[in-house]
Amino acid sequence: MTGNTPIAIGYGNGLGAPAGFLVATIVLTLFTIGFIAMARHITTAGAFYGFITHGLGQVWGMATGALATMAYVVFEGSLIGIFSYFTNDALNRWFDTDVNWLLIAIVGIVVIGLFGYFDINIAAAFLGVTLVCEVVLLLALAFSVLFSGGGPDGMVPEAINPLNAFKSLEAGGGMGLSIDGTTIAAGSAAIGVFFAFWSWVGFETTAVYGEESRNPRHIVPRATLIAVIGLGTFYTFVSWMMIAGNGKATSIEKANTDSIGLWVDLAEDKLGGSFIGDIYLFLIVVGSFACGLAFHTAASRYLYAIGRELPATKNTLGRTHGTHHTPHIASVTQSVITLVFTLGFYVLTTNGDDPFTGAYIFQYGLLAILGTMAILIVQAITCLAVIWYFHVKKVHPGSLLTTGVIPALGGIGMLYVVWLLIDNIQFAGGLAAGSLFFDLIPWLVVATFVVGLLGVLLLRSRSPEVYRAIGRTVFEEAHERK
Repeated sequence: MTGNTPIAIGYGNGLGAPAGFLVATIVLTLFTIGFIAMARHITTAGAFYGFITHGLGQVWGMATGALATMAYVVFEGSLIGIFSYFTNDALNRWFDTDVNWLLIAIVGIVVIGLFGYFDINIAAAFLGVTLVCEVVLLLALAFSVLFSGGGPDGMVPEAINPLNAFKSLEAGGGMGLSIDGTTIAAGSAAIGVFFAFWSWVGFETTAVYGEESRNPRHIVPRATLIAVIGLGTFYTFVSWMMIAGNGKATSIEKANTDSIGLWVDLAEDKLGGSFIGDIYLFLIVVGSFACGLAFHTAASRYLYAIGRELPATKNTLGRTHGTHHTPHIASVTQSVITLVFTLGFYVLTTNGDDPFTGAYIFQYGLLAILGTMAILIVQAITCLAVIWYFHVKKVHPGSLLTTGVIPALGGIGMLYVVWLLIDNIQFAGGLAAGSLFFDLIPWLVVATFVVGLLGVLLLRSRSPEVYRAIGRTVFEEAHERK
């Protein structure tokens, strides 16, 4: 909420940002219905990779598996960027100390790496408590606005009109607003919709942990659907109440100048002063760390899922720790990659040592764009794989509606969002547009897919037996895990 909603309001669909979350909820629910139908029959740490392989075959599976893996690998780097930005801001507010964001990032990478190497459950209890606190605080803020009848402009009902999700912010916010005498620039609705979808990325990793859960064929579908609908309801309601509480003009102004204050100032006003603000700052730091940890573990398991099936990496990336049973080599590899990304953005970016520029705009923003573009393409292909699995291969009986029409609609929605992103990518880059990394984003997505495609074709010609096993490692236990 704190990282993405201000961008959607200030640079995207303006007051229609909550409607963007509502639209994303609908599209992602359509996708999830087909996704969980597949999850009831296939349990694998590879998730998308495994599902697409079973539906469309090894060639598509490995190529899209490479895309999905790349996406999760860069997502940790993205979250390390915003974690560093939030932490730098919090330390400035609390102690009037400007800690170098690179130092903060390195500490975050090391701690996440240790959790990933030893056992995710070490962190689960603490992060579970803080997650509950985040939800309670945001709901308390939202309900305080609701029960008080909104802010200076009332409840702003137009914020949840689905049609407004596709209306770009007008120059000056449609109200002649300016910052230091300069009229607030117009936004692009595509950016608002894009950041709404980016807010969900990772929900499908419920399937990634299927092999580590009890009775995954019941737990994974239920958890995935709850995650999508629960997040959608939560995002839409909380962002709507935030806009209502601040009022139209203040929401747009602060989204352009003080994204953290957009939330913290409202929380202090509605819930009881600076003490609440300090709690909010602490929770957004912990929350961004938790997101980074979640993407680290997901990326590690993607690397592991692919690595265990290839002869060259079976005894490295494809190994699990003898005591902790974690994909420890994949975890270390993921940490090193994240560190390289972080050093690159700090050293190679103009003003990269500035936390707003280096950590937030470049590392967080650009890696989010790269990863989300890749993952939306993978999700669209997964929809096709579901249809193929149930209605072309007919591996299991499928409903024309839930495994045919609905996944098709979900896939079309995903591709539409990808098109919106590509069509508006220059705007999406914002201050980072024009940088070499920004210009390479579409080509990095294409190159990743091509490398995966060429790799699997080479494997098919040289090692047919290994090729036939690609994406076929699934968890077959029929009884509940104890």
